[in-house]
Amino acid sequence: MKSPQAIIHLSFSSSISFLFYGLAIICLTSATISASYSGNETDYLALLSFKSMITHDPYQVLTSWNHSFHFCDWSGISCGKRHKRVTALRLGSQGLEGSLSPHVGNLSFLRELDLGNNSFQGTIPHELGRLSRLRRLVLHTNKYSGVIPTNLSGCSNLEELWLAENKLVGSIPKETSLLSKLTSLAIYNNKLTGGIPPILGNITSMERFSAAENPFGGSIPDTLGHWKSLTVFQSGDCNLYGRIPHSIFNLSLLVNLSLADNHLTGSLPSEIGNQLPNLELLQLRDNELTGVLPPSISNCSKLGILEMSQNNFSGKLTVDFSKLRDINSIRLQDNNFHGRREADDMRFIDSLKNCTKLVDLVLDNCNLIGVLPISIVNLSNQLSSLYLGHNQLFGSLPSSIGSLVGLTTLDLENNRFKGRIPSTIGKLQKLQRLGLNRNQFSGHIPDAIGNLSLLNDLYLSSNKLEGHIPSSLGNCKKLNGLSLAYNRLSGNIPKQLLQLPSLTYFLDLSYNSLSGSIPPEIKDLNMLSELDLSHNNFSGTITSSLGNCISLILLNLSGNIFQGIIPSSLSSLRGLGSLDISQNNLSGKIPQFLAKWNSLEFLNLSFNDFEGEVPVLGVFANASAFSVLGNNKLCGGLKKRNIQPSQSSDNEWFLKVSYKELLKATNGFSTANLIGEDGFASFYKGILDSDDYNFVVVKVLHLQNRGAHKSFIAECEAWRNIRHRNVLKIITSCSSIDFQGNDFKALVYEFLPNGSVHDLLHSSANTLKLNLLQRISILRDVATALDYLHNCCQTKIVHGDLKPRNILLDNDMVAHVGNFGFARLLGTDLNKNSSTEVNGTIGYAPPEYSIGSEMTTSGDIYSFGILLLEVMIGKKPTDNMFNDGLSLHKFAYMALQDHVIDVIDGDAIVLQSTEANAKKVEECLVATIKIGVSCSVDSPPQRMDIEIVVYELQRILDMLRSI
Repeated sequence: MKSPQAIIHLSFSSSISFLFYGLAIICLTSATISASYSGNETDYLALLSFKSMITHDPYQVLTSWNHSFHFCDWSGISCGKRHKRVTALRLGSQGLEGSLSPHVGNLSFLRELDLGNNSFQGTIPHELGRLSRLRRLVLHTNKYSGVIPTNLSGCSNLEELWLAENKLVGSIPKETSLLSKLTSLAIYNNKLTGGIPPILGNITSMERFSAAENPFGGSIPDTLGHWKSLTVFQSGDCNLYGRIPHSIFNLSLLVNLSLADNHLTGSLPSEIGNQLPNLELLQLRDNELTGVLPPSISNCSKLGILEMSQNNFSGKLTVDFSKLRDINSIRLQDNNFHGRREADDMRFIDSLKNCTKLVDLVLDNCNLIGVLPISIVNLSNQLSSLYLGHNQLFGSLPSSIGSLVGLTTLDLENNRFKGRIPSTIGKLQKLQRLGLNRNQFSGHIPDAIGNLSLLNDLYLSSNKLEGHIPSSLGNCKKLNGLSLAYNRLSGNIPKQLLQLPSLTYFLDLSYNSLSGSIPPEIKDLNMLSELDLSHNNFSGTITSSLGNCISLILLNLSGNIFQGIIPSSLSSLRGLGSLDISQNNLSGKIPQFLAKWNSLEFLNLSFNDFEGEVPVLGVFANASAFSVLGNNKLCGGLKKRNIQPSQSSDNEWFLKVSYKELLKATNGFSTANLIGEDGFASFYKGILDSDDYNFVVVKVLHLQNRGAHKSFIAECEAWRNIRHRNVLKIITSCSSIDFQGNDFKALVYEFLPNGSVHDLLHSSANTLKLNLLQRISILRDVATALDYLHNCCQTKIVHGDLKPRNILLDNDMVAHVGNFGFARLLGTDLNKNSSTEVNGTIGYAPPEYSIGSEMTTSGDIYSFGILLLEVMIGKKPTDNMFNDGLSLHKFAYMALQDHVIDVIDGDAIVLQSTEANAKKVEECLVATIKIGVSCSVDSPPQRMDIEIVVYELQRILDMLRSI
């Protein structure tokens, strides 16, 4: 047994041993902590706080941030060699999520903080303003919100500040101007307002200012001209207005000047190219700049990108591009570069031969007039995109176009090119988009187009192409959209075309003379969205194979000779939104599945021979969404007007009527019933005793006037060939004798309650005013009627007296062309007129008629152009203001050079309700006036084709309806 002393000694020894063990543990721990911060505890704790606020670290970059390593060895950390203090924190593009700890403001030796391209959120800590040694602060491409801290001005040594691509609000703090060493300020793509503070001009060290995509507002401060070292100035899409200060053009070191998508006005200094010789990018697109594009731009010999599109530049394009050997992209579209007196606007092409790096040349909608020079062969073989559409280029397309083997896009749409499409186009084997639509190309579609194996979109519509559709198109294995509409193509649809699985977007073969049945291979187009075969000569039954085209959202088979029933296989087309099979010879009952489709928004079954009851469900529940007009055997349904035919059948077309009945109908041809007169006839309103007609208009010929008898015969012959919704409907003619034994001849028309366009435009008694949408719609209707008369009648008809008095409007403001007293049926004896006979009406008749030229469809186009300008401007061509060489045509043409909206009839612009719509409305006005001017030029061959007029007016109408 141990003594008490021994026990005490043992107990004491054990206590001492435990104490020493504890001290050893403490010392070891302290040594570990010491290894982590070596006495720099402030930096260590700040970094731990930073880590603690990171909620997601997908690449595990912060795993090294632990006690095993000194913080100077942690990922993304750099330290000074002497004091081991943190000098840089670089964790850009690491996918980090979380918020930025305010304790980072304790890293007092920090010179660089780079957290760009992560997902930090919350506000930027104002404690960062304590980092007086900081030179580079990079927080771009995150999710920071709130304002830019004002006390960042405390970072007095800051050289680069990157806050771009966040969600920052408020304004640029004026205190930023205290950062006297700042060279780069990147704040683009935020939500900053309050304009660009003029006081920023005090930062004379500024080299790069990137502030695009902020809703700043205000103007560009003149004080920014103090930035003499500036190389980059980017403030596009900042809602800036006013002129660009001249001081900006004195910044001779500028390399990148981008002020796109603002509201800047004024002109550019003529010496811009001498003042800014170092420019590599000049981007002023989408503004309201005016004047000429300065030729001195050719002195910017380092220029790689020139973007001046969508402005109001005018005058001839005279930049000498031969000096711009590094130019990569020239985008000048949507300006007005036509030289007023000359038609050689394309000469600048010659100067592009030295531009061997050119990839993009975009000059569509620039009002360029001239031929495409053969020197196009000299363009760079690097050229990928060539856009020259929506100009007034004429002549043939040079065969040298085939030398541009680098092209992926060739867009020449909406010009006046004539002649054949050169077969050399087949050499462009990189081509993905080809747009030759809305021109006057003729002849056959070259088989060589089948060589374009990479082609995605092919637009050849609205030309004069003839012959068969080449089967070689079946070699275009990537084709997803094809439009051949409004041509003169004949023959069958080649089955090779229908076996392209790539054809998924649209196939438009409408308004041609194609024939035969729809090939069964149509079933292979099971991914096609839109199929339009309307207004051709297709016959037979509607093939059941169409039921395999289950992706169709639009199907138009109208205006053909299809017969039989609607096949039940079409019930598979459950995604169909629009179905038009009108104007055929279809029969049978309306299938019930049409009433079950929820997707169907438009259905036209009119002018067929359907029978039975009209369904009342689905699309049939909306009277404005379907039409079954002209199907005499139908019954039931919602509204009788959707079922009754608009015209009697051909064998019952003329109603029997006598002189006595017309005398009674017009109350003895009383002056109270007189509603108008012209040189050949008087027009009376009347009430006819008929089950089918009530109010009518009776045109009584003045047979004592020379030419009246011939006018009557011409009009009767014309009516015998006409059936169209936009042509005034004739009820009957009367050739008899009156009660005194005199010859009597009259024509009886349906009465249209809204009168003539002339009365609506010029009669003070008329309270109904036409808005812009109505005017464009009326013009579209008239153009559609002309297209029908010129191109769709069995015998081509020239109206000969197109003017507002002869355009009548029904209850729905649909326009109908009437009064065919001057009409000529081309190719018949009725087209022969004496050399002394004057056709048409002064002001509307084309100039060639005054020198004895025979009537042509081109003459109608001239009259339509004048009519269009009168409808839009509100002035008659015979107005007193048009003298001393000024005409309605010249007046409109000059308005295109200045400001179109100033000459438009004031009543037309009621559609413009908000400032946001103003630009779109003005675009529509300019496009419409361009059509009128193009139609009414003196030279008949240069007048716009009516098919193109219809297409353009429909496009303008669609644009207005979308506002």
